Amino acid sequence: MREAAGILRAIDLYSGVGGWALGLRLVGVEVVASYERWGIANETNFKNNRHQAQTVDIRRLDVNELPANIDIVVGSPPCTQFSFSNRGGRGDIDDGLRDIIKFLEIVDHVKPKVWAMENVPRVAQIIKAELMPKGRLRRFKHLGIVPHIVNMADFGVPQKRTRCIAGNFDFDLLSSYMPKIPRRTLGQIIQALAAESIVDPIYGLRLDRQKLTDHVKEAALSPEEVRINKAAKVTHPVYNAMSFPDRLDRPVRTITATCTRVSRESIVIEDPKKIGVYRRLTIRERASLQGFPITFQFYGETYGQRQQMVGNAIPPVFAFYLAQSLLGVKANQLLALQEAAVSLECPSPMPSDAKPDRSGFKYSANRKFRFAIPSLHLKSGVRFELVNGTGSPPEWKVNFYFGTSKSIHSLGLRSSLCTLLLSKLSKEILQSARSELDALDAFIADADVTHMQAIWSHRGVGCTTPFMVLDKLDEIGANLARVFSEHEVLAQELVGDAVLEEYGQKAMGLPGLVKLARNAPPILAGILVGATANDALIRKTQCPSAAPTARAVG
Repeated sequence: MREAAGILRAIDLYSGVGGWALGLRLVGVEVVASYERWGIANETNFKNNRHQAQTVDIRRLDVNELPANIDIVVGSPPCTQFSFSNRGGRGDIDDGLRDIIKFLEIVDHVKPKVWAMENVPRVAQIIKAELMPKGRLRRFKHLGIVPHIVNMADFGVPQKRTRCIAGNFDFDLLSSYMPKIPRRTLGQIIQALAAESIVDPIYGLRLDRQKLTDHVKEAALSPEEVRINKAAKVTHPVYNAMSFPDRLDRPVRTITATCTRVSRESIVIEDPKKIGVYRRLTIRERASLQGFPITFQFYGETYGQRQQMVGNAIPPVFAFYLAQSLLGVKANQLLALQEAAVSLECPSPMPSDAKPDRSGFKYSANRKFRFAIPSLHLKSGVRFELVNGTGSPPEWKVNFYFGTSKSIHSLGLRSSLCTLLLSKLSKEILQSARSELDALDAFIADADVTHMQAIWSHRGVGCTTPFMVLDKLDEIGANLARVFSEHEVLAQELVGDAVLEEYGQKAMGLPGLVKLARNAPPILAGILVGATANDALIRKTQCPSAAPTARAVG
């Protein structure tokens, strides 16, 4: 197509900061205009890509005002309503479809030779469903819409970012490029940007360190922030485990538009010069991981705006390769990215660095605490967790949940249940179990439970933090699980007895019983630990100066 048509003309819809436009212009496509609602993103696009960028609500855009003789249409309609991170995947699908419909209406009006649209993976199934008879996209079927799921890491982006790419382009041709494209890692980006002489690890561009913007490092995470980040990734109460810190020898997880210093989504790395010191990524590191060259500048006024600009963008590295497939370039004629990028330079004027987020927040007096006990965490939502309640002062307790994601059940961890189960142990096993449980009881009796909430909400001082209690629960849980691991059949029987005690005849129909049986030793340990802790916490709350008491065993 390129040889026959000369320089091709394109428009970019929902263009953000210009990731599409940069990829297209690197292969010689003229981006006639970009259309985006966010003015600061348009300013960034205009200054970096040097073409018209209109600030407009595309839903209200008059198609008759669009330029003529357009060969290519690309764009990224907002994904918020489709994302599973938006209210657990319960976004307004109807509202999100309005932007996809508008995009397709423009494609239908402009009649380009080829077009491509990017969104979150979920949109692929939505498109397929809405193209069916009576579907809301059925009238656009003649446009040749085919959705594909793409992992950006396969196209030179140092990020496992899966996206739906829909259009009428040759997907097999695009896929044929993958063996020729180098895969890149988080560590390569971190190392390159830390060097004295900056060489872009993707584009090969050189830049004086004094000109490298948005590489201001945040303050290191505090011990509490490290603990929360690690727990959110490794022992999240519901979701499966991630690495902590993030591994440097592979593409990074998805770069998001928003995240806080204590979010599961934050990418956290260890300071190579300070063992045990952790930090989040700079804006520049995030931008490089999103496939932007080190010369690309972000003109957001705040740190948060620049994070959003980067996280919402389509990686221009991917756009570069997709653009070549739109042009019909064969794999053996693929243009090298570093060859195409030699003319890239920083725009003028350069923006000032945005100040990073500061450590330290103000918390409400009833700040919530909810963390799984690591040694008693069995993934897929089966877990024992230490939580604080909603009362004043909040009630601290251990909860247990099991079942499936669609049917979650709990087991009341009461002292009576602990007494029942202990009564069924042999003298030898009972002695080992009692030794651990007495140690836990004594710990809580000596703990400063009264001030734990004040410490957690940063509103006071005390001698015991919630994490100290969590660590003790973890220790005792692990010890008891080892005791019961030598008596697995007994543990299965007692776990079954506990479920029957709670649910009676309904117990046999509960989901997840097989998993409880398969993991009976840690489950039994958790039941005893949780019941013991709850009894001790209640006594401590009712009488803060109370000493530990012996548990009766029937």
